[in-house]
Amino acid sequence: MTIKILTNMRLFGTSGIRRVADSNLIQLALKVGLAVGKLYSNVIVSSDTRTSGEAMKHAFISGLLTAGSNSFDAGIIPTPTLALAAREFDAAAMITASHNPPKYNGIKLLNPDGSAFNYDQQQQIEEMVATDSLSAVSWDKMGSGNIYNRAVAEHIQRIERDFPDGLKLKVVLDCDCGAASVITPYLLKKLGCEVVTLNCYPSGFFPHPIEPTEANLNNLMQATSEHGADLGIAHDGDADRMMAVDDKGRFIPGDKLLVLFAEELGVKEVITTIDASMAIDETGLNVIRTSVGDNYISEELKKGGKFGGEPSGSWVFSNISLCPDGIYAAVRLAAIAVRQKLSYLVDNIPQYPLLRGNIGSEGIIMPDLEQRLMNMKALSVNNKDGIKLNFEDGWLLIRASGTEPKIRITVEAKNEVRLHQLYDEAIRIIRESSGRNKGE
Repeated sequence: MTIKILTNMRLFGTSGIRRVADSNLIQLALKVGLAVGKLYSNVIVSSDTRTSGEAMKHAFISGLLTAGSNSFDAGIIPTPTLALAAREFDAAAMITASHNPPKYNGIKLLNPDGSAFNYDQQQQIEEMVATDSLSAVSWDKMGSGNIYNRAVAEHIQRIERDFPDGLKLKVVLDCDCGAASVITPYLLKKLGCEVVTLNCYPSGFFPHPIEPTEANLNNLMQATSEHGADLGIAHDGDADRMMAVDDKGRFIPGDKLLVLFAEELGVKEVITTIDASMAIDETGLNVIRTSVGDNYISEELKKGGKFGGEPSGSWVFSNISLCPDGIYAAVRLAAIAVRQKLSYLVDNIPQYPLLRGNIGSEGIIMPDLEQRLMNMKALSVNNKDGIKLNFEDGWLLIRASGTEPKIRITVEAKNEVRLHQLYDEAIRIIRESSGRNKGE
């Protein structure tokens, strides 16, 4: 059996195109805009707060116009805000690198239902860009550039419809100077929340690492506790993610947020990823697992279903759109906290020790790595996305990152000793298969 862990780097990763922001990426944005413009007549475009956003956006728009497509510039808004607006257009393009560091930027392409471009759509764009023969239309057929300034107001109005009674509680909010700064603090205040803001102004220089992980949210946890708030909320750069802190100032694991949302929505079935906790299955929910990536969750939800999410903070509510909506998730969690202390709810959801990490993929010798992993004698193996080894007392997942040249390692076990045993064994195997010494 051949288990694919690493694949050739394509133009698109698991969440669009991402690269270091330089002249090569600007040229790529122009080419992708040309390709998209050849296929779609009316395209709405926006960006997050990164310093390279304007240059990227205008390069992309130039490509659209040169191809004969009409562009609609929505300014700096979150990805889910753009996704909701996309219903009026043939396609949407978000200039963002999401939770990557500020030196990166990229392009997410969305359909009118908010879902990301699927594999076939991506492949079509890649082939058009690869030929490097995209031509401009004649001068009299070039597209028109337009401004679209209603997206934030429309997103706020849509969310308000689901919370007609408002929300009376104290919230600490950390937007890390990302795109959520233009909507989440205003929406929460409009709904009646008392909002303590941290980094809620748009800037391309993020005060702390933009991915909303526990390690990056110390200030939010401290502020939530010190202010006696009911919860703390954090977004990533384009606000398709939302993670949270409970009323005791504790980071809430994404697996527990998934359960909280499912219970709040009253659903019996949830869509989640292969790296989500085995504890979710113990709550009585029917769990459908996909490859890692919110695009896979959206594709599964197209078949039917109300809710799905990733433990990394992407929450998809199909009644809004098929794009992860960190803004809606923030309000939905606040509504839960109005009725019951989050700390109580969180403590009543089962949890096992879980550890996530990564290691550079350079020099990986595939056949050797596969063989070494097979020698771990797992009860079962799942190669839906990388390789997942299931044991009687836990599991181990090793997969290639879809956005960086790294191997992702996720381990969950019934106790801490077994957790670290599995994790350390995975690191040892990866290092040895790549020819690196243990001490490196």
